[in-house]
Amino acid sequence: MIGFLHEGLPAPSHLTAALGLGLAEAGVNEGRGVTIENRWAEGQYDRLPALAADLIEHRVEVIAAAYLVAARAAKAATRTVPIVFVTGSDPVAADLVSSLNRPTGNVTGVAFMFTRFGSKNLEILQELVPNAALPSVTKTPPLP
Repeated sequence: MIGFLHEGLPAPSHLTAALGLGLAEAGVNEGRGVTIENRWAEGQYDRLPALAADLIEHRVEVIAAAYLVAARAAKAATRTVPIVFVTGSDPVAADLVSSLNRPTGNVTGVAFMFTRFGSKNLEILQELVPNAALPSVTKTPPLP
């Protein structure tokens, strides 16, 4: 049983579809011995601790946490159930993991830290496509 903990609204969700696709690519299909328990906070972050605890009570084998607040709630709920998160924040600064290279404990994940690595990404892009130019931008005249 996989627990999916999300701080947002239940539908539509590209994350739910991506989770299902990733599981299918790994040979794991819902309904074939695998159940996904979804818990949605609907933007009410104060509900996340109870939702995480509910997943633990349902004996999920892993928690997939969507975004920082959900990952923190899952981490606070258990030290034994594996937690996989996705976040746009720095997981070390957020105290989710102790290191980006070697996280310890039961928490690991993917961090899209655009603000932290933005300049490095642009540097790599310039190395890959050195003659790239920005498209010209035409300004729309102001309305009278």
